[in-house]
Amino acid sequence: MEAHLLEWLNLSVRWVHMITGVAWIGASFYFVWLENNLNRVNPKNGLAGDLWAIHGGGIYHLEKYKLAPPTMPDNLHWFKWEAYFTWLSGVALLCVVFYSNPTLYLLAPGSSLTGTEGVLLGIGSLFVGWFIYSFLCDSALGKRPALLGFILFVLIIGAAYGFSKVFSGRGAYLHVGAIIGTIMVGNVFRIIMPAQRALVAAIAENRTPDPALPAKGLLRSRHNNYFTLPVLFIMISNHFPSTYGSQYNWLILAGIAVLAVLVRHYFNTRHDSHKFAWTLPAAAVGMICLAYVTGPAPMSSAPEVAKAPGTIEYQPLPETALGGGKKPAEAAPAAAPETAPAQASNAGPDFDKVHNVIQERCTVCHSAKPTSPLFSTAPGGVMFDTPEQIKLQAPRIQAQAVASQIMPLGNITQMTQQERDLIGAWIVQGAQTQ
Repeated sequence: MEAHLLEWLNLSVRWVHMITGVAWIGASFYFVWLENNLNRVNPKNGLAGDLWAIHGGGIYHLEKYKLAPPTMPDNLHWFKWEAYFTWLSGVALLCVVFYSNPTLYLLAPGSSLTGTEGVLLGIGSLFVGWFIYSFLCDSALGKRPALLGFILFVLIIGAAYGFSKVFSGRGAYLHVGAIIGTIMVGNVFRIIMPAQRALVAAIAENRTPDPALPAKGLLRSRHNNYFTLPVLFIMISNHFPSTYGSQYNWLILAGIAVLAVLVRHYFNTRHDSHKFAWTLPAAAVGMICLAYVTGPAPMSSAPEVAKAPGTIEYQPLPETALGGGKKPAEAAPAAAPETAPAQASNAGPDFDKVHNVIQERCTVCHSAKPTSPLFSTAPGGVMFDTPEQIKLQAPRIQAQAVASQIMPLGNITQMTQQERDLIGAWIVQGAQTQ
C-alpha cells in the first residue's frame, strides 16, 4: 500500500508541476512575443507601442506605456503565482522522487556520497546557483550580455559535469534543471516583482517611476525566456536513457542546450529579420548528430562468457531489493508462471543463462507481483515473467541495461558487467528464446 500511495503522490505533484509550468512558460513566451511585435512607429503620447491581434473570435488592441499610465487602473493583473507554484511543486517532486530514497534514484552506483550528503548537495546547489547568477548579473558582466551568457553556460555545464560524478544520470539532469528553475523563479521573486511593485507605488504616490528597475526586470525576463527550452528538455529527459544514461551525459546536455537556445533566439528575433533562420536546420542536424554519437557501439560477436557454460557467478541479492531477503520465487511465486521454467529449459543454453540473470536481477521490480517494497506494480507496465515478455522487451533491455546501464535502478540488485555482456550478446544474436 505504501508504494501505491507514493505512486499517486508522485503523479499528483508531477501533474501540478506540469500545469503550473505550462502556464508560466506560456506567459513568458507570450509577453516576449508581445514585446518584440509592438508597433513602435509614431506611438501615442506616453506609449512605447501598441499591437492589434485576433484570437478566439475577437480582436484585441494592446498598448504598452513607456513607464506607466497617469493613473492606475482598477484591475491590474499580476503574473507571479505560475512561477512560484512551478518552483514549489518542482521542489516537492525532487523530495518525492529523489530525496525520499536517495540511494536508489539520486546517487550513482558507487557514489562517494551518503544519501544525506547527496540530498544536502542537491538542495544547496539550488541556492548557490541563484546567488552566483545574481552576482554575475549585477557585476560589470551584466552590461555584456553575450559574455555573461557564455560564462553562465560554462558554469551550468560545469555543474552538470560535477553532478554526473556523484549523482545518477537522471539525478544530475534534474538538478541542473532545478538550478535553472531556481534562477528563473528568483528572477521573478527578487527582481521582476519588486520592480513592478516600485512602479505601481510610484504611480500611486504621484512620483516619476525609476526607469532602471523596469529595464532590469525586462532583462531578467528575457533571461528566463532563453532558459525555458533547456528546462523543458530536462523535464522530459528521464524518458530517454540514451541522453542521461550516457557516460558523456553532461556533454549531451550541453549540446541540446545550445541548440535550444539558438532556436529560441530565432523566434525572439524573427520580428526584425530572418537572419537567424539557419538555427532551425542547424538544430535539426545537431539532433541527428547527437543521435548518431550516442548510439550504442555495435557488438560483432558474443563475448566469451556467453559461449562458455557455467561462467556466470551471482552476487548475493541485497535484502533491500526484495524486502526481507527472499528469492523472487519464494517471495512471489505468482510472479513467474509455472510454464516459464519449462519454456526456459527448451530455449537453448544461451537464453537459459539470460533468463536466469533477468529473473535474478530484473523481476524484483519488473514482474506481475514485484517483490521490491518500492513498487506495487511493474514500473511502466514492463514485466519479464516469461520468455515471451523478455523477447518482446529486448530492445528496451538493450538500451537501458546494456548500453546505458541505468537499469537496475541504482544497480540495487548488483548486476555485473559480465551479466550485461551476456544479455547484450544474446540480443545481438537475435534474441532467440528457443
